[in-house]
Amino acid sequence: MQQVLSKDGTTIGYLKRGSGPPLLLVHGAMADHRRWLPILPNFEPHFTVYAMDRRGRGLSGDAPGYELSREAGDVAAVVEAIGEPAYVLGHSFGGLCSLEAALLTDKIDRLILYEPPVPGIAPPVPAGFPERMQALVDRGEPEAALVLFLREIVRMPEHELGPYRQSPVWGARIAIASTVPRELQVDRTYTLNPGRYAGLEVPTMLLLGGDSPPGAREAVEIVDAALPKSQVVVLPGQQHIAMDTAPELFAREVVRFLLE
Repeated sequence: MQQVLSKDGTTIGYLKRGSGPPLLLVHGAMADHRRWLPILPNFEPHFTVYAMDRRGRGLSGDAPGYELSREAGDVAAVVEAIGEPAYVLGHSFGGLCSLEAALLTDKIDRLILYEPPVPGIAPPVPAGFPERMQALVDRGEPEAALVLFLREIVRMPEHELGPYRQSPVWGARIAIASTVPRELQVDRTYTLNPGRYAGLEVPTMLLLGGDSPPGAREAVEIVDAALPKSQVVVLPGQQHIAMDTAPELFAREVVRFLLE
């Protein structure tokens, strides 16, 4: 793993593998750079892959206070550290961070955003929920906070939650539970203003699962309308995690767009 300092002094760590033009992978919520490990063999023959840990995870540090702009600065810092124009692929909340990063650096050559969330489009977070979750984290009960999130926000049924708590990833999810409440509050602190992207000339592919819920489609359409050089690519039969459920399809579309 390598590291770079973000603008606010936070250490951001990233994994580097493969050879070819640089491709930075930015994970979403409830994850770290390891969520990309299964798909890396599909990318390494084509790209030098950089898989970063967003702040508060893995080898990345954290800082008091939280703003989406700081996360965007983290992505931009890694791009600048690469030392040449790079491709950036952001998944979910990582897509929102990557979109904002594209306004902070001119070193992003092409951009892929996989179902970036748009505040106000997804079902609203219940009033007081982030505070309830944060209270559990503050009491040293991150597992209880995670279970609360999965039950009340993700609405994972009990017959799925039980096996999930026995899975190998459960411990890693507990370790980053503290990062969830602050991301849930972005709806209150961030508004996607289309006018800010009018001059963004970075070619962008917006990935959308063919079976994703209407909110995901609406969010992608809003971002598509805001970007001057964007295209929407639908992944048939998929939803929010095609890199896991259809890795060959996902990789094929990414490689096609970046190397066409």
